[in-house]
Amino acid sequence: MKTYSARQGEVARNWLLVDAKGQTLGRMASAIAARLRGKHKAEFTPHVDTGDFVVVINADKVRVTGRKASDKLYHSHSGYPGGLKSVSFEQLLEKSPERVVRLAVRGMMPRNRLSRIMLKKLKVYAGGEHPHAAQQPQTLKL
Repeated sequence: MKTYSARQGEVARNWLLVDAKGQTLGRMASAIAARLRGKHKAEFTPHVDTGDFVVVINADKVRVTGRKASDKLYHSHSGYPGGLKSVSFEQLLEKSPERVVRLAVRGMMPRNRLSRIMLKKLKVYAGGEHPHAAQQPQTLKL
């Protein structure tokens, strides 16, 4: 029997809605990463984007356990000597909650070109409203 390999044109994509209110960041991000890759589908193929679109709302209400809220740091470097900037989880959640969720999901994706394509299917919004009502996203329970 031949092994089935999905092709880009024959993949059916669904739209999923995740409410991040009260969710633990890491557990939610790993479930979203698996959905973006398409690992929940029988026709999963590692070298083809078989995943679904994921819309995350209420990103500003996500939580972390323990002392991570004050201890977890996000680093960025300008490329110049002394150009390292660090921001705590609390500060980044106030300033840009979408970025917190996006970085968590990005860290759970493979490090290759295909993952950068798959991450474009992730839509994150700080509040409870989103502009994707026309796609009729199904609610995903985590």
